Amino acid sequence: MSNSTQTLKRGLDILFVLAEAGTTLSVSEIAEKVNIPESTAYRLLQTLEKLGVVERREKGRIGLGMKILYLANSLAKQIDLRLNEIAKPIMKKLTEETNETTVLTIRSGFEVICIESCSSTRLIRFVVENGKLLPLHQGASGKAILAFESEQIINEVMKNIEDENHRKTLLEELNKIRMDGYCTTFSEVDKDIFGVGAPIFDNNGKVIASLTVAGPIDRWEEHSKTGVIKAVVDSADEITKLLIDLI
Repeated sequence: MSNSTQTLKRGLDILFVLAEAGTTLSVSEIAEKVNIPESTAYRLLQTLEKLGVVERREKGRIGLGMKILYLANSLAKQIDLRLNEIAKPIMKKLTEETNETTVLTIRSGFEVICIESCSSTRLIRFVVENGKLLPLHQGASGKAILAFESEQIINEVMKNIEDENHRKTLLEELNKIRMDGYCTTFSEVDKDIFGVGAPIFDNNGKVIASLTVAGPIDRWEEHSKTGVIKAVVDSADEITKLLIDLI
């Protein structure tokens, strides 16, 4: 390995270490995690700081810089665009199969936002416009994402729920969703509406979206429930696979 390649690798290793830590680190902590001398870590950090991808914070601790945020936002926009393009035909097929509305959502803070929907052709149907915000901790679209989020995000959501019994019930439900791979809800966000949601992942196994079928609750009994659930999970898995292959 050439010196320039090795330097590049070590620089990237530092960025990955800081990203994984989720907080600031000292130079010595970074050197230990990357397995390089402190003097080398210090020199690399100086270069990364000049590039704006790391920043010095309080008491000389190091964190990711704003340039990383810019790159992350740019990548997120590209992924969202690809996600829409990939999901649209699959959502149309899922709506035709279930004869119910299909919704694609991504997380935005402590909410989820609808970025694409495919409405049922039935006279009485669930309708949601693109851009609509929905709760992260309520409804199939939000819970299908929250269940697979990091422990840090889940803990932050729990802090905003005052009722202890509600927190306990939600944690139990999120555990079940993780085990099952899907979520079903009834009248949680919109009265008399059922939802079946499943997560969509990126190539690192991180949840980036959810796919949901939703419709009037009195039609739930008309459906083959296992059939609807399988159709949603299979469709979400197909989107994940196509997205990974594209990336």
